[in-house]
Amino acid sequence: MLLSLHIENVAVIKELNVDFSEGFTALTGETGAGKSVLIDSINILLGARAERELIRSGESALTVSGLFGDFSESELSRIASLGTEPDEDGRLYIQRSVGTDGRSQVRINGRMVNLSLLKAISPILLSVHGQSDTTSLTDPAMHGVILDTYASLNTLLAEYSLAFAEYDKIQREIKDITARARESERLREILEFQIKDIEKTGPRIGEEDELLEKKRKLRATEKITKNSELVYKALRGSEKGSAAYLIDRSITALSQVSDVLPAYTEYSERLRDAFYQIEDIAEEVYAVIEDSEGDPEEALNKVESRLEKIARLKRKYGPTEEEVIAFLEKARAELDTLENSDALLRSLAKKEEVAYKRAEELAERLHAERKRYAAELEVKIKDTLEFLDMPKVVFFVSVEERDEDGRHALDEKGFDDIEFYISANRGAEAQSIARVASGGELARIMLALKSVICDKDGVMTVIFDEIDAGVSGKTARKIGIKLRELSKTTQLFCVTHSAQIASLADTHYLIRKSDVNGKTEAGIALLDYNGRVAELSRILGGINVTEAQREAARDMLAEQD
Repeated sequence: MLLSLHIENVAVIKELNVDFSEGFTALTGETGAGKSVLIDSINILLGARAERELIRSGESALTVSGLFGDFSESELSRIASLGTEPDEDGRLYIQRSVGTDGRSQVRINGRMVNLSLLKAISPILLSVHGQSDTTSLTDPAMHGVILDTYASLNTLLAEYSLAFAEYDKIQREIKDITARARESERLREILEFQIKDIEKTGPRIGEEDELLEKKRKLRATEKITKNSELVYKALRGSEKGSAAYLIDRSITALSQVSDVLPAYTEYSERLRDAFYQIEDIAEEVYAVIEDSEGDPEEALNKVESRLEKIARLKRKYGPTEEEVIAFLEKARAELDTLENSDALLRSLAKKEEVAYKRAEELAERLHAERKRYAAELEVKIKDTLEFLDMPKVVFFVSVEERDEDGRHALDEKGFDDIEFYISANRGAEAQSIARVASGGELARIMLALKSVICDKDGVMTVIFDEIDAGVSGKTARKIGIKLRELSKTTQLFCVTHSAQIASLADTHYLIRKSDVNGKTEAGIALLDYNGRVAELSRILGGINVTEAQREAARDMLAEQD
């Protein structure tokens, strides 16, 4: 449940701190006092987009913080599955700041987290139902979500979703191959040309670097050859004057006297090592000279021609040799797919049939469960709506199978078209909620649905923002009674303009504006008994509150006991 709330620099709220308790809490105040700003702030805390215009004039950022606790085992498990957990006191402290630059910071128990985690965890903590949510009842897609929530079909839906995803993937593969087959001849010609174009040159990874190095050497051929010949001649090329010849003679000379001067044996061995090194260098230099034979201009032209061919391929198929070769492999695979498309389509058709049957089997289980729970939901919603002053109401849930080409047409949720139908008046034919429900009726239907599924949607705290829209008097009182009943199992807040509803709350807060240093600021105050009498009298009365209205307020408060 929501234990406390801190709001800073949000529109007319400079700073607001408030603690909450369990049960039913009413939030009232004059129009424009800041009730909508309070709801906007809570939505920001839940991860909603924060418009920069909400940042209080003259401030650089807004901040909203909430402390949540008293989690059930189920809630703790769901929170843990998202990669976070309460502190040692079993609480979650969530803080979100948004600057004028649009940047948002989110912290959970002091640890910086991303906005996606906040949005994932919010549905476990708190749910806000405003007039826009009530209006969403006119969308049949919402009807399916509500029925599935009531029927607790999450596990079965997850299993079906995996099966449908596999079936959908195969379908998309078939469509892709079929579409390619329609233009296969033109595509085949293009692929064959591209493959031959690359294979004709036959590039390999690293070849361009090798050619560039060879080009650099060819451009220096004359200098390399001249100096290499000089080195070779000096080392070994001269019969009597080369370094190798002279060292060899020296080795022989040293060996002649090594029996007299033993140290000469070591000198001889050292010179022999030098002789071998000179021989190696001379052979390598000679190899360079041999490689230089022939026309260097012709060799350079061949290298540059090869480099141009590789450059042309890179311009057409990729900026590197690796990407050119990858393009070739992909083109070969696509050509192979085209040439084997008939066989592949036959194979995919068999896989599609297997995948469809698996998904259809799960969709049929979903359908059976939805039909069973739809009947239950109808009875409960009808009973609740009758209590909420819709005595002639007819309410039923349509669960119709959707077919196409002689078999069930599957989508992400199965093959059911689900829609709520209602008739509020005797003798009138039930029609889709989208076409016949008024604002007041939609509010009551939303409350009825919420009261039925509250223990199944896993939300610990619920806020109703002006659930009394379009109703008054006895009907509003009954809405209050239903809210009070709902609050026995769920922490519940209601922003209301109805004294009949507010008087039934366990706790009552007044939101009001005042001028502070020339600026408007909104604040919140917990009302005691006398404060509640005064506020309820204001709601009931007009400009001048009468004693009769105060007495009526006291009577309303007495009725909740």
